[in-house]
Formats: sequence, C-alpha cells, structure tokens
Amino acid sequence: MIKKWSMSYPAVNGTEQRRAYVYLPTMYEAQPERRFPVLYMFDGQNVFFNEDATYGKSWGVADYLDYTDTPLIVAAIECNAGANNERLVEYSPYRFDDPTYGHFDGKGQATMSWFIHRFKPLIDQNFRTLPDRAHTFIGGSSMGGLMSLYALLQYNDTYSRAAALSPSIWVAPDKLSGLVGRAKLAPGTVLYMDYGSREMGNHDGIRREFSNLSGKLMTRGIHQPYRARRHPLRGQLGKAAALRVPHPAV
Repeated sequence: MIKKWSMSYPAVNGTEQRRAYVYLPTMYEAQPERRFPVLYMFDGQNVFFNEDATYGKSWGVADYLDYTDTPLIVAAIECNAGANNERLVEYSPYRFDDPTYGHFDGKGQATMSWFIHRFKPLIDQNFRTLPDRAHTFIGGSSMGGLMSLYALLQYNDTYSRAAALSPSIWVAPDKLSGLVGRAKLAPGTVLYMDYGSREMGNHDGIRREFSNLSGKLMTRGIHQPYRARRHPLRGQLGKAAALRVPHPAV
C-alpha cells in the first residue's frame, strides 16, 4: 500500500508544495500491533510510480518489497524540479563548482534538518514506526546517494544504516573524506554503496575516489557491502533490487 499526498516544503527558491509518499508493508494492516523500521528516501518521485518518475521509469520499490514481504516502511519526498538545477543545491552538503552548470551553494544541511525535525516526526506520528536509531535508515541515488552517505556520517545518532547508490562523491571528495575521518559513529553502522562500471567514466578520477572512500569507510569500522559493477537484478525489479539495506528481525 502506498499513501501519497502533498505537503509544504521550504525549498531554496521559496516554499512550495511537494509530493510525499509512504509505503506500508504487506503485513501492516493484518498485524495492527506491530511496528516497523523506516527507510527514508530522496527523489521520492522516482521511488514508486513510473508516471511520477523524472525519466518515466521508477525504482519499483513497492513491487520489490511486496514481492519479498519485507517488513519495512518507506517514506519519501520528491526533489526540487527547478529549472536552475536547484536539486543540486538542496542535495549537496557542500559548495561546489561544476564546469558545465556553474557554482552551487550546498544546502544539504538544511535539507537534512527538515528530514530529521519535520519529516521524521510526521511519519512517526502517523504510522506505526520503530522510531529509534537502530530502525531508522536512509537511501538514495546520485546526489541522493551523496546525501544518504552524508546523513549516515553526520547524523549517525539518527540513522544507523544507509544505501548510497552511485553517490555523487565527485562534488567535494576532500570534504567528504574529512567527514569520514571525524564522524562520530556508533557500533553497528551499516552502509551499502555501489557504482555502475559504465558510470565510472562520467567524472575524472571517480574510480580512484570511490576506492579511496571505501577504504576509509572500512577503517572506521562501518560494515560496508559495496559493488563497483552493474547489479544483475536491476533490469528485472528496478533499482530496488540493489537497495540492500539489511533490516533487523522485528
């Protein structure tokens, strides 16, 4: 079951209405006393419905979770679709310059503040969640993957697990590396990270940066299953098949 509604969001280009989505697992209604972990996701328009997806093809998350009977709630909000690449501003924790599109003032910290202090309390109030850190996850791809990685490191007291698919680590690799080194990480922190082999050529040095980052994450004790190749199931069940955020038995 997917619930969809419109809610107010303090975007960088002014307050606007955005579509919000919540997926409820197959056993949600049949087990009214049970509570569930929550996966928060970026780019909500791409998570469930082809008709909402930016390029006409969604991740198929609901189909995958229904198919696997995964006991997990998924909450997502659509991204900024502004014509001036405002998505890059809202989904970057750091300022950066792009040779094609110019300068961007990263507002990722403000984005995460909204997720933690507005969106999460709303979901916890209205659905049967397990609101503690151990049962709160975050995930996304590309710039959303960067934000998921950032959230796990910077807000580890809120998120215990993250899935960063094709994360845009090229935005500010040095700053991200510094965050890895100083982040306060609780035991049991889990990160799934992958990168498609064909994507490696999109940015200079990305293969080296991905390898270096993975090594530094491992030295911090983060449990990190990761892939540097195309996931074989993505074509069958959408990107959701690669969203391997382990969930505890509940």
